Amino acid sequence: MKKMKKWVGLGLVLAMTAGFTGCTNNSATSSESTSDSTSTTKETESTQSSESTETIKIAVAAPMTGDTAEYGIGFTNAAQLMADEWNANGGVLGQQIEIVPYDDKNSSEEAATIAQKIVSEGDIVGVIGHFSSGVCLTAAPIYQQNQIIEISPSASHPDYSLVGDYIFRNNTVIKSEAAASIDIATQDLGKKNIGIISIKTDWGTNTSQVIKDLVEQLGSDVKVVAHEEVVEGSDDYSPAITKLNEAGADVVICAGMYNLVAPVAKQYKQINPDIQIVGFSNAYSQQLIELGGDSVEGVCFPVIFFSESQDEKIKTYVDAFTKAYGTAPSALSSQAYDSVGMLLTAIEQAGTTDSQQVRKFLADLGYDGVTGYTKFDENGDVQKDFIKVTIKDGTFVKMD
Repeated sequence: MKKMKKWVGLGLVLAMTAGFTGCTNNSATSSESTSDSTSTTKETESTQSSESTETIKIAVAAPMTGDTAEYGIGFTNAAQLMADEWNANGGVLGQQIEIVPYDDKNSSEEAATIAQKIVSEGDIVGVIGHFSSGVCLTAAPIYQQNQIIEISPSASHPDYSLVGDYIFRNNTVIKSEAAASIDIATQDLGKKNIGIISIKTDWGTNTSQVIKDLVEQLGSDVKVVAHEEVVEGSDDYSPAITKLNEAGADVVICAGMYNLVAPVAKQYKQINPDIQIVGFSNAYSQQLIELGGDSVEGVCFPVIFFSESQDEKIKTYVDAFTKAYGTAPSALSSQAYDSVGMLLTAIEQAGTTDSQQVRKFLADLGYDGVTGYTKFDENGDVQKDFIKVTIKDGTFVKMD
């Protein structure tokens, strides 16, 4: 049996200002969240089992409105698709599965309220979410304190899973993905002079620092020649692009979502048509191609999930998702899909929705999903292989 994870104290977690994630964190963690999370502790018995309810309820807590709403909606759609598949085969423990969405607006303050509400409901067997790491770090202590399982499909801050033994992530820590992006830039593309453009958020700032630290370890042949922070959603990135270009960058790593990568690619290639651009998996989305057009040809990413895979299981899933929702699933949505599958499998194996029993089975579970084989380590983290993809003729393809 795995040893228990160290539970990071509530004060330490909620005082953190640095948040890694596959996305941005729109509001800082407030001191009020700490007192609220402490005051909402319930008796363990009231949250451990929902076997007497008509359905088995799983919450999806993520942004359903606002600038990052598509990620929360993607999580919800993927979760519902997995629930529908189980329900078509009789559900779990003889009950149907109900997905209950909660809109946290990608706000730490709102997430604390949502987590308290989920706890007070008393019939939620697990939570898929939240989206950004800063938000996850606010909500996770509340779930841990009340013994409710949380699986984030996207949190990448290393401290998130250390909150406690009910806290899991189906995503790699940001250092792993940053290393994969650097490997594309230096090994696959053969570049030595790296420029960084990052969104001015906790995630963007800290991800850019991780990139710098990793590049420094490579030695003198490879270097970061310039780093520019920009405001997300800006229409004009030309001042930052000009500085990167003048510094001699021959490849630019973009720490931001598709709504950064697309306009940067368009504006940069007007100045330097030969620039190579590398992104992160949070920019791996059909919207990138729709926004960027020809300018995003050749943009590269490391991803855990590749929607164009010819693997029959992945093709079946992508076809079902596309038929249901009108677009192919993203990597992060697919990690939400597998997260629900893992939770339901653990419930089935445990033969109960008792959270203590389900947690034990989840911690020991080996799950072969659409995002690869998942096995949690002692901290509730995962290690997965990255697939290197690029855009060619308006389509995502594996890199040669």
